[in-house]
Amino acid sequence: MSQKTMWEQIADLPHTLEYVQVGEWNTRVLSVGAGEQTLVLLNGTSGHIEAWTHNIRVLAQTYRVIGYDYPGHGYSTLADADLEIPDYEAHLLELLDVLGLDRVHLIGESLGGWIAIKFAAHHPERLRSVVLSAPGGRMISNSSMARVSPVSRRAVEEPTYGNVKARLQVVIHDPEQITDELVEVRRAIYGRPGFIKSMEHIMALQVPDIRARNQVTEEDYAAIPMPALLVWTDHEPTGGVATGESLAAAIPDGEFVLIRNAAHWPQWEDPTSFNDKTLDFLRRKA
Repeated sequence: MSQKTMWEQIADLPHTLEYVQVGEWNTRVLSVGAGEQTLVLLNGTSGHIEAWTHNIRVLAQTYRVIGYDYPGHGYSTLADADLEIPDYEAHLLELLDVLGLDRVHLIGESLGGWIAIKFAAHHPERLRSVVLSAPGGRMISNSSMARVSPVSRRAVEEPTYGNVKARLQVVIHDPEQITDELVEVRRAIYGRPGFIKSMEHIMALQVPDIRARNQVTEEDYAAIPMPALLVWTDHEPTGGVATGESLAAAIPDGEFVLIRNAAHWPQWEDPTSFNDKTLDFLRRKA
């Protein structure tokens, strides 16, 4: 696989990378492209802007694309208290205000999809559409949690190349698809002073009672009031293809796309399919 970095991907496109104050959070924000409509990219748990390396260039040919690091994540202000979904929602709402964005498209992966589902119901006037890539938020078994948490903890507490790559292999089916850049960016982030504590606050959503009060239900899917594309994979660790199909079927104006030979990061493992399906959906529906 090509080892081309994100910055090589966007170097010849109009873009800015800046820090924007959003409430108490000094937030790292990337803006690429100059389209009339805006796409906002929402990362997964402990994610960061660079997780969208393979998508931004194509999407920015048509849209203005905004990527940002959540509170406690990436290079934004680290967290000193537990983060729950309303905290992410409030931050996103204020970010849109600070950036002067009225109505946008949200593309959310994992935790990002979880945030997007809740945001869509609570702030429909701010959205044109949502793309939900392997969205999180359902109650899953303790055994599934137990498989992920130790790998994540080890990567943060001792961010060696091997430990961080092992963490990424939880979400990427083919280890050959994991680029050196992705590993090194995560190593640098996980090695930030204070990130271990911040990660504990990020992982609060894995605590059963906290997760339960933030969970996404079928009723939440049914409450999405705008066009929504649900992207699933054939190696999604939180459920089989039938699970993804049933979630998409619960959305009033929902569509389902299956990407094969991928796990929890379809936008990374098969970016051509992900980008093409997303753009086709946006052109037709939003």
